Amino acid sequence: MTAGVQTIIYPVKDLELAKPLFAALLGVEPYADEPYYVGFKAAGQDVGLDPNGHAKGMTGPVPYWHVTDLRGRLAALLAAGAELLQDAQDVGGGRLVASVKDPDGNLVGLLQDPAA
Repeated sequence: MTAGVQTIIYPVKDLELAKPLFAALLGVEPYADEPYYVGFKAAGQDVGLDPNGHAKGMTGPVPYWHVTDLRGRLAALLAAGAELLQDAQDVGGGRLVASVKDPDGNLVGLLQDPAA
């Protein structure tokens, strides 16, 4: 089951340049501000900036679908022809993320919160 796209991660080359731009766009300050990730929450969306995104194969913003069974959904996507970019990984506090590329090169992220 999916709760829809609630998170979008942007790969950025320079966090210090990207932070004020996204703060101006979203009208809020970051809730997370670390050298490896900056996150904003606005209008029910989580918008993240990943300075390592390009190195992970991100070619642009990645929408993250919130799911209740990340590993099951990931297996289904791979069986349907998706290419694995990032296997399931705990990014802190039990939050799992993974990403794939569809046959057209579109990036699809999956996110499972620990409560799910």
